[in-house]
Amino acid sequence: MKNQAYRMALLYDFYGDTLTQRQREFYDLYYNEDLSLAEIAENYGITRQGVRDVIVRAEAALTELEDKTGIIRRFHRMQEQLLALDGLLKTVSAINEARCQDDELERCCIQMKGILEQLKQE
Repeated sequence: MKNQAYRMALLYDFYGDTLTQRQREFYDLYYNEDLSLAEIAENYGITRQGVRDVIVRAEAALTELEDKTGIIRRFHRMQEQLLALDGLLKTVSAINEARCQDDELERCCIQMKGILEQLKQE
């Protein structure tokens, strides 16, 4: 269940702006505010089935966008690659400190670390 909620939250974060206002409202209330279908239906004066239909359509639209674009998949892969680069950079820096003590190499490592930090924040 948590995995599904996490997946839905990611889909909403990446693609939520593509939904209609009503879909965004219901999706947010259901997944982020943890309201039940019945509670949403009561608040909006519609049937529980009506709320479910809107949420199911929103889920389908978000899933279809991810299937077509793969942005979330690429985002996760990029995060893994950034972690790998960070590890390699630490290794190079440690080797330089232990063996070479090359000032230019150390400056390059510091610059690369700064670039990695910027990329992680984007």
